[in-house]
Amino acid sequence: MSLSVRHLNGDATFLLTFSPKEVVRNSTGYSTAANHFSILLDPWLSGDSTIFHRKFALARHTVPCSIDHLSEIPPPNVVLISQDKSDHCHEETLRQLEPSLRHTTILAQSAAAKKIRSWKYFNASKVLALPIYSDRRPDSVLRFCLPCHVPGGIPGEVTIAFINAKLDVTGLHNAIALTYRPPSVVPSFKPTTTFYGHDFGPSELDLPFHGSPFLEQLPPTPPESPRSTTEFSLPRSPQAGSFFPATATGGSISSAITSVSTYSPSRPKTISVLYSPHGIAYSNILPYAQSHLVPNAALPLTLLLHAFDRVQNVWYLGGNISTGMQGGLELAQSLLARYWISAHDEDKESSGFSIKNCVTRKHTLEEVRTLVKGSRRGSRAPIDVMVLDCGAETLIEVPDTQIRVRETEPQAPWPLP
Repeated sequence: MSLSVRHLNGDATFLLTFSPKEVVRNSTGYSTAANHFSILLDPWLSGDSTIFHRKFALARHTVPCSIDHLSEIPPPNVVLISQDKSDHCHEETLRQLEPSLRHTTILAQSAAAKKIRSWKYFNASKVLALPIYSDRRPDSVLRFCLPCHVPGGIPGEVTIAFINAKLDVTGLHNAIALTYRPPSVVPSFKPTTTFYGHDFGPSELDLPFHGSPFLEQLPPTPPESPRSTTEFSLPRSPQAGSFFPATATGGSISSAITSVSTYSPSRPKTISVLYSPHGIAYSNILPYAQSHLVPNAALPLTLLLHAFDRVQNVWYLGGNISTGMQGGLELAQSLLARYWISAHDEDKESSGFSIKNCVTRKHTLEEVRTLVKGSRRGSRAPIDVMVLDCGAETLIEVPDTQIRVRETEPQAPWPLP
């Protein structure tokens, strides 16, 4: 399986495409074909970004976007909006999606979802607010079923969780966590329930959420088979071997235990992504890591999308705007991230009252790589730190336990209808 990461602007707009090697049935039997699941993050292509009023905060791209219109890419299965500020929730760009959202669901932070619905442009039933994650509420993780086309195979799953920072008056510091487990092509049990009536193509999925009949009728978890193990460390409480929600003291990551993340041919390894354009303290991520990533064999973290640059404003205008390199390092180390790609670091043309006292500390790719290398601990795998130019694409391949990266050239535009 693989994860394609394509940078559509110079800032925080990414197209993530998850692809399995899935067996599908054809006239001659079974064959292997890709069945993609795509997620578009915070689309902003053209036009200004204004907060409250142009005199308060105005921003423009300085790097031309790689596409001019969202019709130049395949319709994404999901559009994720991390906050209601217009550089993340951009009306002019979002209106480039078809109003019916026939192939797409918009999932947005609650204020952003309310804002989008107020435009009265989209099918309101396809614009949904992201619930705030709680380890005590299983339904705070949204789940999408990926049917398996092999009799007796195991359906796959995409999960999405919205994690916010506690006591964050700006509403900037949050994270969207994703996991992807492809359908298994190895029959390991006899299914007792049929929950699909025909072969689903990528554009035919109705993207079921928690509570959907699709998910309610999923077969039970298959019995464990002989498995490979990958060791990793997480901050924890003093009780060895127990995993439960806890708060890291002072953001410390020095105390750790070793646990086991498992997978097998019938339970494939899970790709995991954390998108936090403004940064978030690891103490807010820890309950999610312990109660979701660990049980789903989703550690080490496959990809972190996080800013390099630190942005600080005066206290009465929000204080810290972006935690930058140091905040990203804490997350990358704590979750044993394999890859860290710069996000939300464009040198935008900005004006307005709110940015007059903003101080930005820029960090180059080499600075971040040097910091990461110098803070590497023991025998842990190195973190591959990258900057994707606008239009560039990286393919992260995840075969079994090994992850390889292949750089690809920017794709040609999707054909217009």
